[in-house]
Amino acid sequence: MPYTIVIGDRAYSSWSLRGWLLFDAFGIAVDTRSARLYTDELPILLRDFVPARTAPVMRTPEGDVVPETIAIAEELATRHPQAGLWPTDRRARSVARVLAAEMHAGFVALRSHCPMNLRVSYADCAPPPPVLADLARLDQLWSWARAQTGASGDWLCGDYSAADAFYAPVASRIATYDLPVTPAQAAYVTAHLAHPSFRRWRATAMVDGADQDCYRRAYPRRPWPGPTPLAAGAVAAGMPENANCLYSGQPVTHLMQAGGRVFGFCNALCRDKTVADPLAWPAFATAWQTRAATR
Repeated sequence: MPYTIVIGDRAYSSWSLRGWLLFDAFGIAVDTRSARLYTDELPILLRDFVPARTAPVMRTPEGDVVPETIAIAEELATRHPQAGLWPTDRRARSVARVLAAEMHAGFVALRSHCPMNLRVSYADCAPPPPVLADLARLDQLWSWARAQTGASGDWLCGDYSAADAFYAPVASRIATYDLPVTPAQAAYVTAHLAHPSFRRWRATAMVDGADQDCYRRAYPRRPWPGPTPLAAGAVAAGMPENANCLYSGQPVTHLMQAGGRVFGFCNALCRDKTVADPLAWPAFATAWQTRAATR
């Protein structure tokens, strides 16, 4: 029996994003159950996950319920010490835990003024002084972490760790609202937007459920600053290269087209999340590259 995680809307639930990343980014299998925010769906679903009050919440294979992302991170790190959730180096590990703890409870102004919305990117949100103060604190923390750990690559403490998973929603906010940050901060955001797990989450977020109007803002828009997806679209007819869904192995029922080629999937969500960012999905990327290499 695998782990189970309960999440809210992928486009908007920032805590759900970091909880899910603690599995996907570290290669830990999980069964995902989702519920729409601001409806009865989530409280009804959470009746089976006492004492959780909100998403995300994890159930272990043994049936233990673990709410809150800090607790989920620690429990997974204990159970999967080779997965790399925390750095192996003592100092880097302590720094990563400091970073995660402050993110878990802090940056209220940034969260309030810039709620996570992965479906848009705005050109300007007129950040007030408290938001700018939060951005300055992020710069201080991220610079301190790199100085303490000697990290010189994409991530704060060396290899990607739970600390980076905790800051993925902040990176998405900076991208969504085009917030003023330093070049070092911007480079860290760029790394998050290109991370394979983040790209898969966002691709699903683009097509999984309707827009939540309470997240809509009247700011001018700009293109999403992350990697440009391979152009693709749903089609009603065609001869797919694959007889079975690239993900489930089930018979093909829904089709997409990319580069004059047709691929099949077992349901609309499989197809639509692939259309949103085809090369974010390893199974599709393999099929795309394998056929291309033989031409």
